[in-house]
Amino acid sequence: MRMRWFLPNPIKTLPTFNNIRSISFPSFVRSSFRNRFQMAAIHNHSEAGLAKRFWIKFNRESIFAMYAPFVISLASGNLKIDSFRHYIAQDVHFLRAFAQAYESAEECADDDDDKLGLSQLRKTVLEELKMHGSLVEEWGLDLAKEHSINSATVKYTDFLLATASGKIEGLKSSAKLATPFEKTKIAAYTLGAMAPCMRLYAFLGKKFKELPDSNESTHPYSKWIDNYSSDGFQASALQTEELLDKLSITLTGEELDVIEKLYYQAMKLEIDFFTAQPLFQPTIVPLTKGHNPEDDHIVIFSDFDLTCTVLDSSAILAEIAIVTAPKSDNQPEDQITRMLSSDLRNTWSSLSKLYTEEYEQCIESIMPANRLENFDYKELSMALEQLSKFENSANNRVVESGVLKGINIEDIKRAGERLILQDGCTDFFRRVVKNENLNASVHVLSYCWCGDLIRSAFSSADLNEMDVHANEFSYEGSVSTGDIVKKVESPIDKVQAFRNILENCKDDKKKLTVYIGDSVGDLLCLLEADVGIVVGSSSSLRTIGTQFGVSFVPLFSGLVKKQKEYNEESSSNWKGLSGTLYTVTSWAEVHAFVLGC
Repeated sequence: MRMRWFLPNPIKTLPTFNNIRSISFPSFVRSSFRNRFQMAAIHNHSEAGLAKRFWIKFNRESIFAMYAPFVISLASGNLKIDSFRHYIAQDVHFLRAFAQAYESAEECADDDDDKLGLSQLRKTVLEELKMHGSLVEEWGLDLAKEHSINSATVKYTDFLLATASGKIEGLKSSAKLATPFEKTKIAAYTLGAMAPCMRLYAFLGKKFKELPDSNESTHPYSKWIDNYSSDGFQASALQTEELLDKLSITLTGEELDVIEKLYYQAMKLEIDFFTAQPLFQPTIVPLTKGHNPEDDHIVIFSDFDLTCTVLDSSAILAEIAIVTAPKSDNQPEDQITRMLSSDLRNTWSSLSKLYTEEYEQCIESIMPANRLENFDYKELSMALEQLSKFENSANNRVVESGVLKGINIEDIKRAGERLILQDGCTDFFRRVVKNENLNASVHVLSYCWCGDLIRSAFSSADLNEMDVHANEFSYEGSVSTGDIVKKVESPIDKVQAFRNILENCKDDKKKLTVYIGDSVGDLLCLLEADVGIVVGSSSSLRTIGTQFGVSFVPLFSGLVKKQKEYNEESSSNWKGLSGTLYTVTSWAEVHAFVLGC
């Protein structure tokens, strides 16, 4: 197992401190983690206004919107013109409601500066409608005759206009909103229902503009992209958010909760708006589209440490060992003799230092002198055999040290139940294994020393269907002997387990494989899978992969590129050993790509 607990920056993603579940860590570890989490929380959120905090909190919804088939097709430029025409017709209705809502908010505001700001925002929407009008005129489209308003559009506009009129679910009494001061709250509520849509369009506009090989002169929807990526629109989105922040200053906690619910509801309705747009073409997303359980089998593989978890499992096992170790030599004769807590801490420190030094030396030794121009899987495999030997040697040292001796399996299971998993990880797996219309299996391939820890973590999330392939502790009764039953301890072991699982599938269905990982140990599996997805930003993974000709492509831009090449005659062409891996920053991207909204 890679002992990444000992390496710099073991925590890939810092969660909000209030969401950390309790576990009996030693005090020196507790205080270190606590300080790091608190400082991260202070740095990330203390200066953020209400609107920004909500945008961060509901980032998952913005990702789902970005990966909607309509949006991917629009970004690629191969969206059929009939789909875009229909969208424009819906958006015109949408924008008219926006202009009306800004006008209502302006009437409710009691501050002249606020009124002026809302008036300016309304004028911006009217200019946006003019832009849509020019597109309509360019294509000779009669909106009134050719397109009816779909239900997703109506649901959002009805929700927005009801909010702007003071009809808000969750308020105890709308009659109390009659005074000028109380009516100001309606302006805040209205902006709470508008700010996420403004920010989402600004977000999508920038994402489109940042795509590689973007050529404004050839993209058929460049006017749309130019508008929503423009400094003017970005400023309008920010102005809406700043007005929301200002109007919310005097609100009570209960009233802020109402705004949060309105914000979230608007985000959900916006996703529904995009997913409801009709498409007259095949699309690359979601990956499971057209899945037929009778003919197809999706096999999903995932690493565990720092792919699914916030902390490496070696850190957890180390903490259990230190906490439960005896403090003196007075140990019961009928129990396994254990190292003292203080000695154990020192031993871990020594193992840490040695592992770090040798790991860095090993990585340096397997790197080719010059970067390979073309992807070479064979050369990469040979290089990683050296890393495999190192990992085996490191594990032998851990066993020989006796630091894993005497840990009770019940302590391991309790730690697994309290293990912090990456946001969205369990939700994704649950949607996969609980979906009766999806013929899919999930396999976890991990260097973890103790498979019981992994099984406990997923069992606590009601995910007993997942197959865990990891090393195991050896026990006498319920207490570990200090030995490890080695099954998966290197990149070579992992890829062999990957192949064995596929070979042992007892059906003749067409298989699509997805591997999700984050480290050098996952590299061979990531490359052999039809789709390899890299979570996070491991520098060693990227460095080694790049030197052997592997390309790392952000998933969104990769999908847009594939969509450009996708048509009725082509296939999705997901195939292993292409030398291309796709990078994501969150499990929301994995979920949106594989399963859709």
